[in-house]
Amino acid sequence: MFLGGEIVGFIGAVLRWCYGSVWRTIFNKPKFTFNEYLFGPKKSKDWFDQTGHEFVNRLVGLLFIMSLVFLSFM
Repeated sequence: MFLGGEIVGFIGAVLRWCYGSVWRTIFNKPKFTFNEYLFGPKKSKDWFDQTGHEFVNRLVGLLFIMSLVFLSFM
């Protein structure tokens, strides 16, 4: 499961990075690097920045994969 979780987390980070880059470009906001989406912001002492990004990435990746599976059976 560990390797699967890492892959799902990477997929989630890619999706978050794509969405965030487009959204931040449209609204002229400062952009984050892909590593910040994958591992959290650098030098942050916030608990969510240290551990929450991994959870959110896995959640987004899992929802994306479940959506693809659902759509493939329709």
